[in-house]
Amino acid sequence: MYLCKKNTINKKKINIDKLKARFLQTDVIHNEQIINFYRESEPDLKKTTINWRIYSLVQMGALNRIGRGKYILGNKQSYVPEIQPKLIKLDRLLKKNLPYLNYCLWSTSLLNEFMLHQPGKFFFIVEVENDAADAVFYLLKEFKYSVFLKPTKELLNRYLPEGKEVWIVKSLVSEAPVLNIKGIQTTTLEKLLVDLFTDSDILDAQQGAEKNRIFEEAFDKYIINENKLLRYAARRRKKEQIDNYLNKVSKYRQ
Repeated sequence: MYLCKKNTINKKKINIDKLKARFLQTDVIHNEQIINFYRESEPDLKKTTINWRIYSLVQMGALNRIGRGKYILGNKQSYVPEIQPKLIKLDRLLKKNLPYLNYCLWSTSLLNEFMLHQPGKFFFIVEVENDAADAVFYLLKEFKYSVFLKPTKELLNRYLPEGKEVWIVKSLVSEAPVLNIKGIQTTTLEKLLVDLFTDSDILDAQQGAEKNRIFEEAFDKYIINENKLLRYAARRRKKEQIDNYLNKVSKYRQ
């Protein structure tokens, strides 16, 4: 990482307008392309100076970093998942009864924004440290939640209650990329996409053509850190499969 103080980069030399015009039709901008862009007008420009310029462009939002040495023009949003009132209520319950617990709360309804066909049922997901899963499960049972502990697809199909909100307690993978929103730990988009790929029992309604659509829509609409995504995929022992899958569905891979 290159630390850059304000005003140490000459904005005229960065030439943002010309850079945007050059790469307007480019899905992914690679480091070497940016280096070549600047050396066209300044042939002897040092790479360290260009790296400072790239860092400044990212800080200003002109570029978004999507992977190591890979960028897109800064016209995408950062993903901020919705925290539903029911998750806020559960967060308070967990903090009161299990104050030292590490957990991640989210809803499968987050995927609806990327889908063509909307599923009629969604789940609230409570991911916790593996050795705390039983304690959380029984706590939710005590408070009359309709809850499953690490369910299989068959179990969900057979015993899913009609007309009730369903909560699922599952293990939180160590070093999972999570996001803290107003004190509540929830999922990042990178984590959500890997979970979609690996947790097909729970996310059965989002498989097949819908899974492809979700990935494509997510990459089109939001900034996605591919390195973060693949690190988490490695933690879930799916790095190679997801890496190959992204080659098929993502136009941002070159």
